Amino acid sequence: MTLDETGRRALQRLAASAKAQVREVLRARIVLAAADGLANAQIARELDVAINTVRKWRGRFAERGPDGLKDTGRPGRPKMYDDRVRVAIVAAATSAPPHPAATWTHRAIAEQVAGTVFAAVSPSQVGRILADLDLKPHKVRGWLTRRDTPEFWERAEHICDLYRNPPHDAVLLSIDEKTAIAARSRKHPGRPATPGQPARQEFEYIRHGTASLVAALDVRTGEVLTEVIARNNAATFTAFLDRIDALIPDGTHIHVVLDNGSSHTAKHTKAWFTAHPRWTAHFTPPHASWLNQVELVFSALTRSILRHGNFASRDDLIDKLDSYIINRNETAKPFRWTYDGTPLKEAA
Repeated sequence: MTLDETGRRALQRLAASAKAQVREVLRARIVLAAADGLANAQIARELDVAINTVRKWRGRFAERGPDGLKDTGRPGRPKMYDDRVRVAIVAAATSAPPHPAATWTHRAIAEQVAGTVFAAVSPSQVGRILADLDLKPHKVRGWLTRRDTPEFWERAEHICDLYRNPPHDAVLLSIDEKTAIAARSRKHPGRPATPGQPARQEFEYIRHGTASLVAALDVRTGEVLTEVIARNNAATFTAFLDRIDALIPDGTHIHVVLDNGSSHTAKHTKAWFTAHPRWTAHFTPPHASWLNQVELVFSALTRSILRHGNFASRDDLIDKLDSYIINRNETAKPFRWTYDGTPLKEAA
């Protein structure tokens, strides 16, 4: 098999493409290897394919050139529904459902289409068409439309710059509360995982009250200081700040990242910061509490302890929360923050 320079370059581009389909890349590599003089068996070994696959695409290229590497039309039953039906299904799935429904079902879409294009289509067929298009109108995810203003991104960039370039000779903290943590015990014991079967947890549970936590993350070291609180208000919050203030040597400046919760922005809290000039508060933009690094600690705590935890009492819950933080601090490391706070751009 011989290739001219133009044909070889085209196949080389295809074989090196990261966006082409895997089967197209494989076929191009088979032809290139054949043009280099390799035998079918050797090509099959190097590309980890069957020798008949090599013969097939080598033969098609020899017979029809580059067009021979394309998929040919496949026989099968013709479509039962024309494009009007498919368009009607997509139009329904991407619009608001009729009153009083909140979400679409396959049956409701089938009924809508029957009244639009005068074609009967089954709910199961609606499901197949939507699955082929990766449309899932029955699923709804929460969304918050925040203000995309220069001020939002300026504040986000400022917080990120604090993380990436902490002030010299100063302590940088990230503080927030995690409230209403439920202490629940399962009515019946669960079952451990077995081969081919995940662990099982009893659905029903007994409530034993709740606990709330305030936490301060040292951004430089990754260590966390926590305290169980009875109420989430400004007085409780500033009392926690008083305890931190007493732990940090005099003369050391303290920078703290906070969200816009009421206990952080109350007049009482603002007066506390005014009375403690070595403290500087930096507030995340509205609806961007995810920029507060201590939320990463809360996320890890939820996954490790809370999500599938079993707590015999409120005290048991508090004990496990304390034990988790103590163990975490023994090997604490700072989070590696790479986000720079600039507006996110969509991929081209």
